[in-house]
Amino acid sequence: MAKFAKDCVFFHAVLFFAIFRPISAYLHAILCIRDIETISNTQKEMEKKMKTCAFTGHRPQNLPFGFNEEDERCIYLKKVLREQIINLIENEGVTHFVSGMAIGVDMYAAEIVLGLKASYPGITLESAIPCESQAAKWSEALRDRYFDIASKCDKETLIQAHYSPDCMDKRNRYMVDHADVLIAVWDGSPSGTGKTVRYAHQQGKSVITINPRTLCIEQQ
Repeated sequence: MAKFAKDCVFFHAVLFFAIFRPISAYLHAILCIRDIETISNTQKEMEKKMKTCAFTGHRPQNLPFGFNEEDERCIYLKKVLREQIINLIENEGVTHFVSGMAIGVDMYAAEIVLGLKASYPGITLESAIPCESQAAKWSEALRDRYFDIASKCDKETLIQAHYSPDCMDKRNRYMVDHADVLIAVWDGSPSGTGKTVRYAHQQGKSVITINPRTLCIEQQ
């Protein structure tokens, strides 16, 4: 009888582990998945609360001072741009910035944001790259500048791998769609910048326009 009792205990023990151990592992897996989902949802909620500013603006050839960044007008434009960015950080709660990484205003703005990180460590910079070959035909100096900025960005978004005639428009729409406010260095002329401003208005986004010729600021 004693042997039979021991055999019964052993049998029930084996049966318990055979049935309940897989169930326990299954429940543990479910809990882990739920933990991951909770973390993911928390991150998404944080991203929703994060206020974002995107930049758009003319290329140097369409600016009154061209490629001459030593020109007083360019220096003052960067000063005005910096002041607007600081105002958004301090008074509007903006913490995330998106640059389209084009030559001219996009790069000026990105460099300003990077320069402000020492004073505002909570801000982040995202590069929105229209295609992998964006800087392929630029001068060596501009490519070096481009890759230096890109290496310091907190996030990189590649819109598509290969160039297509509409990849810049896709990049601009992405930035507007993910921004709460758009800073546009725009003189009112028909251009890609103007098209981006119109799209932002259509999407109900706030737009701060800086006219590079007069340096007048308009907020809508």
